Amino acid sequence: MYRRCPRDRPCRPLIEVLAEIPDPRQARGKRYPLAAVLALTCVAMLCGYRSYGAIAEWGRNYGGDLLRALGLEWASAPCAATLYLLFRALDRAALEEALGRWAEGVLAATPAPAGVAEGLACDGKALRGSRKHGAPVGPPERSGGGPIRMGAHLLCVVSQRLGVSVAQASVDDKTNEIPVLPAMLRGVVREGQRAVSSQWTRC
Repeated sequence: MYRRCPRDRPCRPLIEVLAEIPDPRQARGKRYPLAAVLALTCVAMLCGYRSYGAIAEWGRNYGGDLLRALGLEWASAPCAATLYLLFRALDRAALEEALGRWAEGVLAATPAPAGVAEGLACDGKALRGSRKHGAPVGPPERSGGGPIRMGAHLLCVVSQRLGVSVAQASVDDKTNEIPVLPAMLRGVVREGQRAVSSQWTRC
């Protein structure tokens, strides 16, 4: 069930968090503000539009009023190529850190009922489409063929109550999710306050 943030502990607007992400582009010729592009991407992905082309299409379909509300002053959506080039240059570590802090703020502002531990679920998946967009090259195939391109593998920690991702980390192709999980949980698990479940263990 969705709960609004209480007035005495307000959730920080996500658009403010996105505005603090460093912009990798040069000032000259920059048409779309980074925070606006990130906001457009978030809203489009929440609606199920996940590829660069789909996000651009979503922006075109919903008109200028919505785009201006997201901060796109030109009332036009960036094209798929613009999104691709921007996200390739973006500081992903800074983005993930900022979003993680925001998610932690959401959890703190909307706490679980007294005496109930905050449930966190951990799971890892291969990132769809990552083989086509610069995913690392793995070892040669056993049959003697050339190196194979591996898909990017991500491990994520999600609040079961709010459905918010609170931490995310990449998993190297030379290891698995188990060694990565403890380091992720150190920053999000508080003793006696949160219970963690995964496919390997339940605690």
